[in-house]
Amino acid sequence: MKRVKVSKFVFYPDIMIMSIFLLSALVYLTIEGLKVDDLLFVFLGLLIFTISEYSTHRFFFHKKAPKNKFFLKVLKRLHYDHHHYPDQLNLLFMPLWYSTPQFVLITYVVFLISHSLTSAISVAVGLMMMLLIYEWKHFKAHQPGNAKTKFGRWLKKTHLLHHYKNENYWFGVTNPFVDMLFGTLKDEKEVSKSLTVRKLDTEKVTFKK
Repeated sequence: MKRVKVSKFVFYPDIMIMSIFLLSALVYLTIEGLKVDDLLFVFLGLLIFTISEYSTHRFFFHKKAPKNKFFLKVLKRLHYDHHHYPDQLNLLFMPLWYSTPQFVLITYVVFLISHSLTSAISVAVGLMMMLLIYEWKHFKAHQPGNAKTKFGRWLKKTHLLHHYKNENYWFGVTNPFVDMLFGTLKDEKEVSKSLTVRKLDTEKVTFKK
């Protein structure tokens, strides 16, 4: 596999637009004057994304292929095709039509609860920051070569196990903590090889090593 230039990540349209959204939100918070409470809401956004990263990946992206052609097409774009072509650049990233409405909804709910625009924007900052971290980690996991840190190498290894050994484990991309909590972080020697790891839209089949 040939290494993709970092510029392909930086200038990918969805990444660029989300980065502009994030920069605009940071400028707004800077003008308003960032307070300690706002930092707590940024952390809340980070936490919400971290939980969503795992739960969405496991329970939505890996759900049984729907019979409805439209929903099947949506899941194929969001994840099925990524497993089939794991190194194809345009399938690595979450499309804006999927992530942006969710972020807007979460931000709006926080605004309704807090009655504070700065608090709501702070949560949005946390969500967007974590999304871009997720996209970067995901991008690097699918590039040839080793990560610079031991933790990075481990994250890459577990993500590739998810893609090439068994799709029912190792759902975390940015961290392993929710996998640990729900028992989906396994020793690779204890996990059977899945015959459907590259074909999520078929019936799941595994076999022992």
